Amino acid sequence: MSKLNILVAGSGIAGGAFAFCLLRAYPDANITIVERDPALRLTGASVDIRSSAVDIIKWMGVESTIRQHTTNEKGVSFVDGNGKAVATLEATGNSNSQSLTSEYEIFRGALAKILLDPVLDRITTIFDETVDHYEQREDSIVVTFAKSKEVKTYDLLVAADGLRSKIRGAMLNTKPEEQILGGSCHGAFFTIKKDLLQGGQLAKWYNAPRGRGIFLRPDPDPAGRTRGHFLTITTDKDLERRQRLDDALRQGKDAYMKLMEELYEDAGWLAPEVLQGMRESDDFYCSLYTGARSPKLQQGRVVLLGDAGYATPGIGTSLAIIGGYALAGELLNHPGDVQAALKAYEDIMLPHVNALPGVDSMDSGMQWMNPQTWWGISIRNALLGVLTTLKLDKLGMLVASATGFATEKKVAMPEYPWPALNGVRAS
Repeated sequence: MSKLNILVAGSGIAGGAFAFCLLRAYPDANITIVERDPALRLTGASVDIRSSAVDIIKWMGVESTIRQHTTNEKGVSFVDGNGKAVATLEATGNSNSQSLTSEYEIFRGALAKILLDPVLDRITTIFDETVDHYEQREDSIVVTFAKSKEVKTYDLLVAADGLRSKIRGAMLNTKPEEQILGGSCHGAFFTIKKDLLQGGQLAKWYNAPRGRGIFLRPDPDPAGRTRGHFLTITTDKDLERRQRLDDALRQGKDAYMKLMEELYEDAGWLAPEVLQGMRESDDFYCSLYTGARSPKLQQGRVVLLGDAGYATPGIGTSLAIIGGYALAGELLNHPGDVQAALKAYEDIMLPHVNALPGVDSMDSGMQWMNPQTWWGISIRNALLGVLTTLKLDKLGMLVASATGFATEKKVAMPEYPWPALNGVRAS
C-alpha cells in the first residue's frame, strides 16, 4: 500500500488528535494541515475531557501532561450580587462521573498544543489558507485552495473546520448554518489580565435578569489572570435581542464588545471590572454556544470530524478526541480502502452522537441555569442551596456512580491493531 496522503482542514483539537493517532497507525503517512489563522491558535476558553476520551488520552500517553496543565479549578460557586456564594458544586474527583468541573479542566490552546507538539515536525502546515472547493475522483480527491488557488490531490480530505464548516456545507450541498441547532445562547470568551477571583480555585457564576450570565474561571498563570465569559440566553419571545446578538456576531468582535457593554453595564456584581477586562484582552472571541448535527459524516473521500460533524456543548472536546481516534483506527482496520474506513467510522460515531440529548434539552438546561427574572434566579439559587447544603448533590452523584447510572456513556469501538510503539504494542 502506498503512503496515505491526507489533508486536514483545521488545526484544533479534532485535527490534532487525528494527526497524532493516524501517525501511530501509519508512521510514514503524509499529513497536511491547512489552517485559516496565520498561526496555530493556542488560545480559547476552558474545555474538559470525559467519557471514552479519558481512556484515549491515557492510550496516547499524554494524560500526565494534560494533568500538569489543568486549570486547577475545584468547582463552581453560584454567587449573588454581593459575591456571596449561594451554592457550590465541587469537582467529584472521579473521572467516570464528573460534575460541572471536570477532572481534566484545561484551556483549549494548551490541549491543542499537547496533541500537536509530538507530531508537528512530521506534518506539513499551511497557514492563512482554507479549502475553496474540491472534486471527488474514484481514487483521489482534488482540492483547490482559496487564496493561493493551488490545486493538489489527496487520498482523503478531513473536515475539522468547526461549527460553521464550509466543507460540510459543500458535502451536503447546503448552507453550513442549516446543520446548526438552536441559537438561544451566545457566548463571549476572553482572558482578563487581573485575578478577579483573588487566588480562589472555585469558578464563580453570577446571573442578572434577562438571561445575562457572568462566568469567571481561575487561570493558574502566576501573573494573575481570570478567564471571563458573558453568556447571554434569549427566549423565543425575545427574538429582537437574539437578532441583535446574531448581527453582532456577524459584524465581528468590536461590534460584539459594544453590545456586551450595552447589555451588561447595569448587570451588577463585577460587571464593570469584567467589561474592562474584556476591552483590554488580547484573545477575545464570540460565538453561538450550541451544537451541530450532520445527517451523515462522510461522502466519497470527504469526512467530517469533531464540531464539523457533531458539535455538542459540554462534551464537544471529548467527541473530537474520540472521533480522531476512531477515524485513524478505522483507516488502520481498512488498509487500502479509504471509503470503507470512512463508512465504519460513521457507523461508530453517528449512532452515538444521535443518541445524545438534543438541542431542546440543551436549551432547556441553559434556560433553567440562566433565568430571565430575579424571581427565577431566586428559585434556582434556593434549589441549588438546598441540594448543596444537604449534600444531596454529592449523595446523588455517589449513588448514581455506584449503580452505573451517572457513569459517562462510552463509545463502542473495536480493538484496533495499533502497531508496536517502542517495542510495546499499543492497547
